[in-house]
Amino acid sequence: MSEKKRTLTFGGVALALAALALLTAPRHATPDALMDRGEPFFPDFENPNEAASLEVVAYDEEQAGAHAFKVVNQNEHWTIPSHHGYPADGQDRLAKTAAGVIGIKKDDFRSDNAADHEKFGVIDPLDETNPSVKGRGRRVTMRGQNDQVLADFIIGNELEDREGYRFVRLPDQKRVYVAKMDIDISTKFEDWIERDLLQVDPWSIEEVVLRDYSIDERTLRVDERDTVTLTKKDGTWRSDKMRQDQEVVWDKINGLLTALDDLKIVGVRPKPPGLSAGLKRVEADGGMSISESDLVSLQGKGYYFTRDGNLLSNEGELRVRTQDGILYTLRFGEIVYGQGEAVSMGSGANDEAGSGPGENRYVFITAEFQGGFIPEPPRPSGTAFKDKPDDQWTDEDRRSKEIFDKHEEWASKVQKAREQADRLNVRFADWYYVIPSEAFGKVHLTRAELVAKKKDTTGS
Repeated sequence: MSEKKRTLTFGGVALALAALALLTAPRHATPDALMDRGEPFFPDFENPNEAASLEVVAYDEEQAGAHAFKVVNQNEHWTIPSHHGYPADGQDRLAKTAAGVIGIKKDDFRSDNAADHEKFGVIDPLDETNPSVKGRGRRVTMRGQNDQVLADFIIGNELEDREGYRFVRLPDQKRVYVAKMDIDISTKFEDWIERDLLQVDPWSIEEVVLRDYSIDERTLRVDERDTVTLTKKDGTWRSDKMRQDQEVVWDKINGLLTALDDLKIVGVRPKPPGLSAGLKRVEADGGMSISESDLVSLQGKGYYFTRDGNLLSNEGELRVRTQDGILYTLRFGEIVYGQGEAVSMGSGANDEAGSGPGENRYVFITAEFQGGFIPEPPRPSGTAFKDKPDDQWTDEDRRSKEIFDKHEEWASKVQKAREQADRLNVRFADWYYVIPSEAFGKVHLTRAELVAKKKDTTGS
């Protein structure tokens, strides 16, 4: 055999052996459990603005039952159905939540065994076939228009060794994943509403009036105990009927103003439609008709109309006026008993006769504009300057322009304050609010608490 022929033969044998080695070598196959690692949970959900509703279902181990919280878009307005359709002013939270859900990926695989679901905390809170009350997760469902499901998943326990990562399962699958979660999915009513209830700047408040009275609910007789009027001038608060050796207690008035600025609601109840409509138009037509059912609703919350047509409450009232002429009136009604949903949304027809701790109270709020507290400046004697170039103005024109500008500034301020009062009153008209007793204690003060003998600063 020639040298060339021998070389070709050896080369062919080497290639054959290499091919055989390639075919028989062990392969590192990717397990099915890892095939989708790194993929998004909901690849078809790409636009957070598609979300039209969010429902979160959590499980209460003590009550052995599921609790659902939902936010929906109805006629371009976000509302909370469980809480009588109260406005969900926190709609930006839904957009952020939706964006966060879009970003969730299957970062890792953990188990395909249903027996591990309790350990990982991913048992469906709605699963009535599973007897376990422990290990149930939080089920989150987002839907688009026409009730189309955009995302539906169960959030489980957080990993001890990986901050920000949680166990996640799809409701119709046994498989449990690990996913990084950077979303805040709250089921608390207060997280979805406008937190600044009064929308008042405490430093703009110039007058505070506290009416301390009680009502005999049977005879409607009013026991006027005291009325305290506090006014601020040049940054200093003074009270009516205050002696020379007395002063307003700064800590108390400051605490009251801070509490108003920070006033939070823990629950809402709808007012009857007729009463709400009447409150919205009362300033326009100067009157309001009250039906028998309206009176029943009011009295159940601690509010009564006197024979001369004044609305009073069984725990007195607080009036606050700002420098812009907006007058807030807070009327304090009955105690609200219970806790949880019994406080935030009520427990039905016998809401006022509930059980549990009485740590909250009804408040009936109205707002109105009182223009007399913003004096109108003089009007200009003429406006001929409007028809002249600036360089042709006389001294009289310049004076008229200055007077005109001040009057326009006043008119703009009045208009702005009036519109703000109208917006507030429309917002308040539909609801009885529930505030915590702590807040009630800070704003429901007496003369003895607000006025005290001046401190001796001489050191003697």
